[in-house]
Amino acid sequence: MQTLQVPSLITKFPTRRGLPSPPRETLLCSTNRSVASPTHGRFNGLSLIGPVSGRAASIDACNQPGGVRLVVRAKVGWDCVASISVTTEKDVLSALSQIIDPDFGTDIVSCGFVKDLHIDEALGEVSFRLELTTPACPVKDMFEQKANEVVAIIPWVKKVNVTMSAQPARPVYAGQLPMGLQTISNIVAVSSCKGGVGKSTVAVNLAYTLADMGARVGIFDADVYGPSLPTMVSPENRLLEMNPEKRTIIPTEYLGVKLVSFGFAGQGRAIMRGPMVSGVINQLLTTTEWGELDYLVIDMPPGTGDIQLTLCQVVPLTAAVIVTTPQKLAFIDVAKGVRMFSKLKVPCVAVVENMCHFDADGKRYYPFGRGSGSQASSKPASNSVDVVQQFGIPHLFDLPIRPTLSASGDSGRPEVVADPQGEVARTFQELGVCVVQQCAKIRQQVSTAVTYDNSIKAIRVKVPDSKEEFLLHPATDEWTGEQKVQYGDVPEDIEPEEIRPMGNYAVSITWPDGFSQIAPYDQLQTMERLVDVPQPTPA
Repeated sequence: MQTLQVPSLITKFPTRRGLPSPPRETLLCSTNRSVASPTHGRFNGLSLIGPVSGRAASIDACNQPGGVRLVVRAKVGWDCVASISVTTEKDVLSALSQIIDPDFGTDIVSCGFVKDLHIDEALGEVSFRLELTTPACPVKDMFEQKANEVVAIIPWVKKVNVTMSAQPARPVYAGQLPMGLQTISNIVAVSSCKGGVGKSTVAVNLAYTLADMGARVGIFDADVYGPSLPTMVSPENRLLEMNPEKRTIIPTEYLGVKLVSFGFAGQGRAIMRGPMVSGVINQLLTTTEWGELDYLVIDMPPGTGDIQLTLCQVVPLTAAVIVTTPQKLAFIDVAKGVRMFSKLKVPCVAVVENMCHFDADGKRYYPFGRGSGSQASSKPASNSVDVVQQFGIPHLFDLPIRPTLSASGDSGRPEVVADPQGEVARTFQELGVCVVQQCAKIRQQVSTAVTYDNSIKAIRVKVPDSKEEFLLHPATDEWTGEQKVQYGDVPEDIEPEEIRPMGNYAVSITWPDGFSQIAPYDQLQTMERLVDVPQPTPA
C-alpha cells in the first residue's frame, strides 16, 4: 500500500472574542484505503498522516480519480474548513515525459509538444493535443500510440483522448522575408550542378512523397532555360494566373501540390541573359502566393553561377539534397555544388545516386561503376574514399535504372504516385523521412544556437553542427572580440531584447536602446570567451 505524502496545512482559528488562539495543526491524509478516528485512526477509505487538534473534529473524505479531496473540520466555537485538492496534471506530464523524440533526444514534454491538457477528475478522463514540428513527422503514429499507452496505465485514468496537430508553417529565420515566403517552414534545394543526372525527377518525386506523408508542399522549377516541371506533372490549369489586386502570382496545382515554373508562364523556354534570368526567378519565387507550406522544394538549375547564388542569397534555404550518378565526371561537378552550399552555410543532408544499378537474371549490375555518390556520403562502397576526407554527408540513397521511372517523368504522373508500393517509391519514402528529420534537427539547432542566460548575465553559444558550447560577455566588441567593460559596469537590467536566427549562418541581436546587430557564427567562434563565469542570479 503506497502512501502519498501531502504537506501539512497550518490553520489559526480565531476565538469568539476575536482574539487569536494558538495555532492548531491540521494534518492531511494519504490515498490509502482505510482511515479511523479523528485523532489517529481510520475513516472512509483514507488514512491520516498525523493527529488533528481541537475540542471536536470531523473528517469528510472522498476518493476522486487521480487524487484525493479531504476536508477537515475542527470545531472551535464554529466550523472552520480547510481543504486541498491533490493535482493530477503532474501525473499525466510525468507519464508523457517517458516518450523521447528520436530526432531531438528530448522528451515530448520538454520539447513543448503537449498542448491543451484537460483533466476531468470526476470522470477520469484526460484529453490533450500533441503539436509536432511538421505534419509529415515520420514518428507521429508512434507518438500517438505511446501517449495513449503511458497515460492509460495511470491508475485513476479511465479514458484518454489524444489529438495530433502540427505547428503553423513559419520560417525560423529573421529578417524581412518577401511576403510570399513568410509562411513557408522549410525550403529544400535539390541540386546537382550538372545536367542530365535526374535532378528534376528526384525533386518532383520527393515533393509528392512529402505530400503523401501529410505535409503541405510546393515545387518551384528554377530552371528558366529548360523547365522540366510542365512535362513531369499534368495540372488541369497549365498557365499561371495573376492576382490583379495584389499583383501576385497564383500557383497552379496537381494532386494537392502547388507548382510554379517558367514553363507555366506561357513563354516556353527563355532566351535571355543571366541578369534578366535572375530577375525572373526572383519575381516568380517571391511574388507567388504560396500560402502556408511545410516544404517548398526548389528544383535548382545546373551550375554554380549567378542564378544559383541569387537563389541561395534571396531564399533562406533550410537544407539541400544532392543528386549525382556513379560516374566520376558527375562527381566532379557535384563537388562544386557541395562546396557552394557549404560556403553559404546550407547543410547538405542527403546524396541521391541516380541510375545506379539494374537487376537481371537474379543479379545486380552496375553499368556505370560504383562510388561517385558514396564519395560524398558516409555509406561505404567498393570505390569510395574515406567520408571524413570528403564532405561527410550522412545519407546516401540509390535509385535503380528503371524504365517506369523514366516513363513516369514523360507521362506527367510521378513514379511515387503511379506506383506508391514499388521499390522506387520505397526509396523516396526513406529519402522523405530523412529530409523531414534533418530539417527538424536543423531548425532546432538554429533556433537554440545563441541564447541569453539571464541567471549568469551571459550569451550562451552553440553553433549548429558543433558539440562545443561557450559563453560570451554581452559587452564584447563584435569586431575585435574583446571584452570592453567589466561586469560591474553593466547595469543589471541590460540584456538583449531579442535574439533571432538569420539563416544558417548568423543571428540578429536587438538591444534595449534600439541597436540591432548581425553576428555571424564564424565571428562568434573567434571572440574572446567568458572564462570566469559569475554565480547564477537567484530567481
